[in-house]
Amino acid sequence: MTALLADREIERLLALHPKGYDLSLDRVRRLLERLGNPQLRLPPVIHIAGTNGKGSAAAFARALLEEAGYRVHVHTSPHLVNWHERYRLAAEGGGRLVDDALLASTIGRVAEANQGETITVFEILTAATFLLFSEHPADAAIIEVGLGGRFDATNVIPDPAVSLIMPVSLDHEAYLGDRVELIAAEKAGIIKPGHPVVVGAQEAEAAQTVLVETAERLGSPVTVYGQDFLAYEENGRMVYQDGDGLMDLPPPILPGRHQYANAAAAIAAVRAAGFEIDADAAGRAMRNVYWPGRMQRLQKGRLAELAPEGAEIWLDGGHNPGAGLVVAEALVEQEERQPRPLFLISGMINTKDQTGYFKAFVGMARHVFAVPVSLSDAGVPNTELAIRAQEAGLSAEPVASVANALMLLRDTWDEREPAPRILIGGSLYLAGAVLADNGTPPT
Repeated sequence: MTALLADREIERLLALHPKGYDLSLDRVRRLLERLGNPQLRLPPVIHIAGTNGKGSAAAFARALLEEAGYRVHVHTSPHLVNWHERYRLAAEGGGRLVDDALLASTIGRVAEANQGETITVFEILTAATFLLFSEHPADAAIIEVGLGGRFDATNVIPDPAVSLIMPVSLDHEAYLGDRVELIAAEKAGIIKPGHPVVVGAQEAEAAQTVLVETAERLGSPVTVYGQDFLAYEENGRMVYQDGDGLMDLPPPILPGRHQYANAAAAIAAVRAAGFEIDADAAGRAMRNVYWPGRMQRLQKGRLAELAPEGAEIWLDGGHNPGAGLVVAEALVEQEERQPRPLFLISGMINTKDQTGYFKAFVGMARHVFAVPVSLSDAGVPNTELAIRAQEAGLSAEPVASVANALMLLRDTWDEREPAPRILIGGSLYLAGAVLADNGTPPT
């Protein structure tokens, strides 16, 4: 996709308005009112918050609904390569990323309605989501929270069909708090009185307590992973169980055992929203779900060709200690299937717990190549990131780029060993740059 018109419009706005987040709903509500309150004219909304797993849950929910014959809008953030990835419009046979001219014109309309007043670009882009989704027919809209929940710009939806809250852990502490129960309270801000809530698999009991107590206080019917529904592996299959019985399904094609819980949360949420999903549709969804940059296997492309012959390359944008743990667990599963030496090519930004992320790979990774993150001003210098990896107990060195790391591995590889397993990760910015450089952007 040639993404010129929308990119130009967004770059113009980025030059005019402050970067980052200013958590409040007043500005976006004022803007939406000038646009005729499009957030009140949406199809049934599945609103998703959480620290980890939001995107995977959105992908599963989309796959479930589309395989059942529903037309679905999807809003996710951030994007990996093109801004257009944030907006998937419903279409027969499956949604499509928004057309460049349509996105540019929609953002232009929103910016004009704002009349130059103080606002963040994320708020403008969120208002564009509501405008796009209100003007194109669909049976459902899946909307992912950008940051937090209570004061996120998406949280102006008064009556979601369901609020889904995925695993909560420490992240964005400067905005959301430094204890998991404080962060859970912010995520719980998307719960609306009397509307269904689904709580995904929580790592921390304190987080689950906050979420369930908030739902109960607001009179919102709450469905909790491990109590009201769950998923588990049996004989190479995924079994989903809830109050309606069992579904025997193929395992999700997204790698990692954590995807069972993510898929289960999506099934529970879609059902809680009132959509009929049978086992046949759910089985097709498990086989066809698509979510790039999250344990994505890179098998071809310009960068992949630089690796040692036969190397297994994985790309993942997870960027906090909780994400590190689930990625490490997914790699353990790969190791059990086929042992290979593991190498990390890592880039991170300075708002993340770098050492905490690397600790998940102690005892697994032979070496870390620390690389710059070119798409973010907040990228940690590769020399500093190598030190953070060493502090976690890993062997590490700085290199100039992902391409350099892959070529260094190729040029020094001992062919008597099995070809390496390589994880490129630590940042969604890095994942986006890799997909762009590899020539395999999301579609």
